[in-house]
Amino acid sequence: MFQDSSSKFKFGYFLSSALTLLFIEVILIIAGCWVVHKWEGRPEIIDEGYTIISSQFRIFSYRELQKATNCFQEELGSGGSGAVYKGVLDDERKVAVKKLNDVIQGEQEFRSELSVIGRIYHMNLVRIWGFCVEKTLFDYQSLSPVLQWGQRYNIAVGVAKGLAYLHHECLEWIVHCDVKPENILLDKDFEPKIADFGLVKLLQRGSSAQMLSRVHGTRGYIAPEWALNLPITGKADVYSYGVVLLELVRGIRVSSWMVEGKEEVEMAVRCSTEILKEKLAGEDQSWILEFVDYRLDGEFNHSEALMMLKIAVSCVEEERSRRPSMSHVVETLLSLVE
Repeated sequence: MFQDSSSKFKFGYFLSSALTLLFIEVILIIAGCWVVHKWEGRPEIIDEGYTIISSQFRIFSYRELQKATNCFQEELGSGGSGAVYKGVLDDERKVAVKKLNDVIQGEQEFRSELSVIGRIYHMNLVRIWGFCVEKTLFDYQSLSPVLQWGQRYNIAVGVAKGLAYLHHECLEWIVHCDVKPENILLDKDFEPKIADFGLVKLLQRGSSAQMLSRVHGTRGYIAPEWALNLPITGKADVYSYGVVLLELVRGIRVSSWMVEGKEEVEMAVRCSTEILKEKLAGEDQSWILEFVDYRLDGEFNHSEALMMLKIAVSCVEEERSRRPSMSHVVETLLSLVE
């Protein structure tokens, strides 16, 4: 019921392209998109907004990025805001260079990302090391083999910790708005780092929600309240996290859950969740072996898998008030860690 050989994908999905890039360095390098304005014959006048924030970070030139990427030759993947290319800096640091598509919207998202993650720090959130006034730079890592169970559980815990920090511990509560595998980076020790803060929304402490003019995020990971035009809270991130958790256990992208392409991806998530609810309520739990990624050959912690699935199902509840907070998710996951 749960396994479909045609829908398997290589579980290096935790980043661009094949979707698991390991950090060589923990630090993220960010850049803008064409913020050098060629006004009145002055090609190097930097937008005032960038001048204000640039003092905290190193500024790269476009030529440096062009050299690092061999003229943007090797594309690692792409998303809504732009393509990502493999690069190597002069100090031999492996990086990924993100080239924004839409100059206006891309610049707005970059400013948002820079202003938010430039002033927060958490071990499960990427940090800015520097930026370029013309393009975008991310740490690049080698493709990973199949993640073992312990690594997957650690990723689940780390991402939950990062989101809990954004939702509950920052001076302004932060809603990421685009939690998905592509926005989860792994360092050399497989410690997860939440990335891509271009769509984040800030909530004043004490405010319950925020109305947004358009849907943010990626299909399959978008909470129902987006489509219903309801005020957005951190529970939207909780929903997305639940979908990622299901993928992490199953080893299959949510887009592969559809039956011969006849279902909407949101319906596929809903149907899979209803099936899981029924099975989790039963006494016979032998089905878990069938649900967990077959490439692990049964080498996983049964209690942890069961807990992850229970959490995932609660996170993707249609009614957001029934979803747990990320701080509660962290506590629950850590309760099984020796």
